[in-house]
Amino acid sequence: MSGPVVVVLAAGRGSRFRGLDHKLAQSLGASSVLGTTLSRALASRLPVVVVTTAALAEIAKGGVATRDIVILPDAGTTGSLPLGMGYSIACGVSARPDASGWLILPGDMPLVKPATLQAVARGLLHHTVAYAQHHGQRGHPVGFSAELYSELAALGGDEGARRLVARYPAHGVEVDDPGVLIDIDTEGDLEDLRSGKLAAPSAQPR
Repeated sequence: MSGPVVVVLAAGRGSRFRGLDHKLAQSLGASSVLGTTLSRALASRLPVVVVTTAALAEIAKGGVATRDIVILPDAGTTGSLPLGMGYSIACGVSARPDASGWLILPGDMPLVKPATLQAVARGLLHHTVAYAQHHGQRGHPVGFSAELYSELAALGGDEGARRLVARYPAHGVEVDDPGVLIDIDTEGDLEDLRSGKLAAPSAQPR
């Protein structure tokens, strides 16, 4: 069995973002929102799998090997397939069934520090479910141990893994990282990040 894997979710529609391009493709410093999230995930030195669509695959390929990219159909083009966050998680987890756990990280959270990912991964050594929290507020990533593989691989639709977090004892890993609470949902969120109202990611993640 290998160590824990970071599963970056980048296949959603981003429907609250009104820009012409997908929110994950928006520029952020010298990179993009997704590119920055991935660079920080890779800086954790944990294995990374990206679940995305063909439209965003080129961004993912900028930092992740093709074998570590799971490409899903674009939302709304698959008839009755149970797409959504749950389905994305299932695909990412199933891509690395031999992992000792999986850290679920939304692609629109470019401020999460590499050290935070490492801390949550360590939390899975002793807990079935572990999540990052800042000043007591629950955030991402959320980690799941290998014993939950079957349930994770069976997820579908948009529910995500909330029912698993509710069913099993979940351990909060307190981190000095406000980025665990910050996602980019709207154009206003992105402008706040670009303007410095939110803490911008450093060029050299720590």
